[in-house]
Amino acid sequence: MENSLDESAERDCYVVWERCLQDIRQKLDLQAYKTWFEPIRPKILEGKQLTIEVPSKFFYEYLEENFVSIMREAMNNTLGEDSQLLYSLRIEDGSFGSNAPQNQNNILINGEIKVNKEMSQERFQELYVETPLNFNYTFDNFIEGSCNRLARSAGYAVAQKPGTTAFNPLMLYGGVGLGKTHLMQAIGNYAKNQDGNRKVVYVSVDKFTSQFVNYMKNNDLATFRSFYEHIDVLLIDDVQFLAGKEATQDIFFHIFNHLQQGGKQIVMTSDCPLIELKGLTDRLLSRFKWGLSADLQQPDTETRMAIIQKKLQDKNIELDTNVVDYLTNAVDSNVRELEGAINALLHYSVNNILITLDIAKQIVQSLVQSSDENKEVSIDEVIKTVSEYFGVTVEELRDKTRKKEIVIARQIAMYFAKEYTSYSLKSIGYQFGGRDHSTVIHAIQSVSDYMLEGKEIKRFIEEIEKKFKKR
Repeated sequence: MENSLDESAERDCYVVWERCLQDIRQKLDLQAYKTWFEPIRPKILEGKQLTIEVPSKFFYEYLEENFVSIMREAMNNTLGEDSQLLYSLRIEDGSFGSNAPQNQNNILINGEIKVNKEMSQERFQELYVETPLNFNYTFDNFIEGSCNRLARSAGYAVAQKPGTTAFNPLMLYGGVGLGKTHLMQAIGNYAKNQDGNRKVVYVSVDKFTSQFVNYMKNNDLATFRSFYEHIDVLLIDDVQFLAGKEATQDIFFHIFNHLQQGGKQIVMTSDCPLIELKGLTDRLLSRFKWGLSADLQQPDTETRMAIIQKKLQDKNIELDTNVVDYLTNAVDSNVRELEGAINALLHYSVNNILITLDIAKQIVQSLVQSSDENKEVSIDEVIKTVSEYFGVTVEELRDKTRKKEIVIARQIAMYFAKEYTSYSLKSIGYQFGGRDHSTVIHAIQSVSDYMLEGKEIKRFIEEIEKKFKKR
């Protein structure tokens, strides 16, 4: 009889929560619903009080901060105005509440997650392995010039006294191949060499996001967050790729606050200045502005020549002056391309082939052509190209107008954004007036359908494609 009552109570608990979910589903996009509500389990129903089980403390905090009004409305609609929603944190093996065995990874004590050091040591080590420094990146082989002097000076000051200068966070920004990652890792290597006990971690935003998703999936966010909150110097590359990743931004916000308040150093890189960063929350952007932003620009003639001479000196190789002059003037876009050209020439040298001006020209032309072919189109370039083709404004493509000619142009722009950039569907939607990723999927499908149904749209696509290929 008692078992029957228990089963009935459990069934009622699930029925109530399912009714709440029906309300919640109508107010969220599919991705948000799957990420934040499918992992929840209903546990106890006592009168009008429902207890739900969530995977982690961070999960609970995110629900409370972002979905509390939606959840409260769903509860009121299901159980009445005086209903209550309580939370329980899921323990690693799926057991429940503070009665969980004390030998598990995550233990609930007085409402807080405590990390069992012995059990989490392997997971901590796993994260360290995934976040290595490249010891070839140092200040000694970073060539300073007028194009990067402020960034280099600020970086060196931070490396000497991490967390104690006014440059926290330090944001290094600039285009591809200008030395942002080199300088950032030089900071980490210097700080680590000064004090071997310092925890210095380098990670790209893509890797950070991948780790976050993996640990959330395994209900082990406590270990993930604890690892990053115990770092002395955090080096995080390409923060522009946080755009549209709401959950990743949220946990990074909490980690950022914890490190800064604890006097730890944060160094970040971006491909653009803070004012141009899109798709980040205001509270995160405001914290990025607390420290110093320093740009790295295209290297001037003197800096390019110094880079070439340093590289040749390190390899103990000599080149004719006319070859050095040609390289200095022919490869002027970024440091990475210049180093690629030098490395290609060194290959000839170690094989005892005399490097002539003609050979240098062949190599440079080959590299520049390859670089041009692989250069990614920006979303801004896509929008501008499509707007000019259809004779509409950029603002019209981004706003909410439903005029047929604007809608078709907008859908084609979204189609090309997906085709020619590495942005996610959510990020593309954000660039078009904050639209949902499902709108982008619909746009891409519509364009594909149009191309099958009519020749006119196909002609539009082919003509716009030619413009991108000619760039």
